[in-house]
Amino acid sequence: MPEKAVVDKAKKKARQGLSPSTQAGEFVKSEIDTIRSGKHGARSTKQAIAIGLSEARRAGVKVPKNPNAKSASSKSKVKRKASSETTAQRKKAALKALKREPTSTVSRKSLSKFAKAAARKRGPSARKASAAKAVRTKRMHA
Repeated sequence: MPEKAVVDKAKKKARQGLSPSTQAGEFVKSEIDTIRSGKHGARSTKQAIAIGLSEARRAGVKVPKNPNAKSASSKSKVKRKASSETTAQRKKAALKALKREPTSTVSRKSLSKFAKAAARKRGPSARKASAAKAVRTKRMHA
């Protein structure tokens, strides 16, 4: 479960009327800090962001699912009921697997590379609108 401070920051942003993606950004930032501190790693930058978004959803932030993601229909078809023992085992195994992963996936360089790649997927008008919004919000929060 996410830290209380992170949840409080996200709730504050919700009260300010900021978008769910902005609220979820707190969880993603927390996950990146966790990986950078060496508590665990991630195979890719995308995985680190996905973990943060997953925590945000569990905390109640209404983050929309990725429309390009493949649906896990097999999960919805077969709902497994796991005992608390199995859940604890699964959690321990997941953490052990993440500890084997590198921490360099959330370096400034790799995050920049990921952001640029994501921006390239969008059209020029979307990039222009995003840049214009960044300038407006920079003035507001400066």
